[in-house]
Amino acid sequence: MQQQLTPAGQNLVDDLSRRYGVSRDAVTTMLVAVNNGGGSMAQFWCGELGGGGQWMRGGMTMVGDMFNSGLRNTVDNLCNELSNALATMQLFPIAPAGSRNSRQWWPGDLGSPFSSGGQNNIRYAVFPNRLAVELNGQVTVYDTLNHSIGGVSQQQGNDSSLTFSSQFGTLSVAGLPIISGPGLPLPPQTNFAAPPAYDAPPVWQPDLSPMPATSSSEDVFALIEKLSRLHGVGALTDAEFNAKKSELLSWI
Repeated sequence: MQQQLTPAGQNLVDDLSRRYGVSRDAVTTMLVAVNNGGGSMAQFWCGELGGGGQWMRGGMTMVGDMFNSGLRNTVDNLCNELSNALATMQLFPIAPAGSRNSRQWWPGDLGSPFSSGGQNNIRYAVFPNRLAVELNGQVTVYDTLNHSIGGVSQQQGNDSSLTFSSQFGTLSVAGLPIISGPGLPLPPQTNFAAPPAYDAPPVWQPDLSPMPATSSSEDVFALIEKLSRLHGVGALTDAEFNAKKSELLSWI
């Protein structure tokens, strides 16, 4: 991994690589992830550390090998050390405000955000009436209208879909008006045709109309036999069978 670091950053990576027994690239990957998460969280993919995972300072740590508690503790301890170092040391070269490599990557006229964070290749920052989102180095500023944004989250398995929560519920960032920038891709739409209407077949009902008075005994017993078969397969309830049987017998 090619990542520009200050001499202090290089020394830190070398020290952590030696102490944790992982490569410099693995430590650098985690350093970038923690930095993108504002020092308090990280979403990462690192083959040496179990693949994909998430870390939150003082919260839950998840690794790809979910039953490996030793690996989970390693990731948690490493991320905590990186978080502390980011708060006290200059690990990356200072970049001009508003540039991609700056921790202040949003337009300078927005001021200081209420909150900020990042996952994968997306970063976001929340300001009064504005939301700034960076995707692949391109920054989009949205008008948050009358929303009081309480949180921003990224859809699992999607590199560009962000949602935000407000007093009106959970909504897509892509639905906000754009002040500047290219905007995020719209959420994928399904193109499946609606399933055809399904008409259930009519339920068969036995003919329980009264028997004519001219029916012979043979006809009556034949019908009782048929009713018995219907009763046996559950087409008639006990009450229906007994009522019809009594009615038929009364015609004999």
